[in-house]
Amino acid sequence: MSTTTALAAAPQVATRQRWHFIDSLRGFAVLGILLVNAIDIISPGMDRILAGGAIVPDPVKDALYLTVQTRFVPIFVFLFGMSLWIVLDGARARSPRPGLVLVRRLLGLAAIGGLLMLVYPGNVLLEYAVVGLLMLPVVYLAPRWVTLGAGVALTGVAYAMFGGGLVATPGLVLLGAGAAAFGLPRVLETSRKTVAIAFAVAAVLTVPALVWQVTAAPGDPRFTNPGGIAGLVMAVLYVTGLALLWHTPARRVVAAVFEPLGRMALTNYVGAAVVMALVAQLWDFGQLTSVAPVVVLSLVVIAVQSVLSRLWLEHFVYGPVEWLWRSVTWLRPAAFRSSGMVHS
Repeated sequence: MSTTTALAAAPQVATRQRWHFIDSLRGFAVLGILLVNAIDIISPGMDRILAGGAIVPDPVKDALYLTVQTRFVPIFVFLFGMSLWIVLDGARARSPRPGLVLVRRLLGLAAIGGLLMLVYPGNVLLEYAVVGLLMLPVVYLAPRWVTLGAGVALTGVAYAMFGGGLVATPGLVLLGAGAAAFGLPRVLETSRKTVAIAFAVAAVLTVPALVWQVTAAPGDPRFTNPGGIAGLVMAVLYVTGLALLWHTPARRVVAAVFEPLGRMALTNYVGAAVVMALVAQLWDFGQLTSVAPVVVLSLVVIAVQSVLSRLWLEHFVYGPVEWLWRSVTWLRPAAFRSSGMVHS
């Protein structure tokens, strides 16, 4: 979606600058979220466990606990908050009622999330829409330093007391919105030194965070404070690490793989959930002793989506779900066919 895409300009208005790294970061987050969601949707090995089968050690699942679970959700929520401010900032210049534009946008997201629940009840779109509506008065009315400060405070409390999770969503949304208001997209895309410092700090903190997670609360980190906090630290590590790659020749690879995914993040999020739900109906994963086949399937789906997204965007301005979402936001059909311009 993107749930976090910043596409809110009216068709007749000049396009705004697009931050290509943010699109790539969003695509990277789509990959991580799919690795989390696919296992929840398919539930590999569940039939065997419910039948009384022994729990078999799974190194692949253990690796996901250390590298994926709780790591990508904070990135996704943060990007959603960032796009909330970017879209609102654009709506202020294009509409006499920018708040109403955002309300329609969030209600549209809620509708998409509600429909997706028919296939994937655990999807986060409805949750993001509700939290976005609740946080919108702060983002809309409060000074940017208040938004950022409230985001830092709420996020800190949520992770210190609960290890993140659903309770951290409001804080991360405000944190993303406040960071965008202070120009974080530009910093990530252009400031190598600042990003390198943040990466170094996160890298140092990652070691004790992982040790704490493994020793104090092994297993699924989504349900423990150490696992949630380690996830937040590594989320910063991933974001800044990818931003550092953006300043190297590897940028071409990063952009080629992840930017199309990010520009069509909402379509790809919805599409991947539907594909995984269909696969779960067609094949029996209930007797598996490892999540490895699901991981491989997820990587294949992401690779196909990356290629299809690039091909789609060569001819169309937005992904199909993004186009629908944007049309609802502005109460008019959005541009569809691409004219060769990069839209923001």
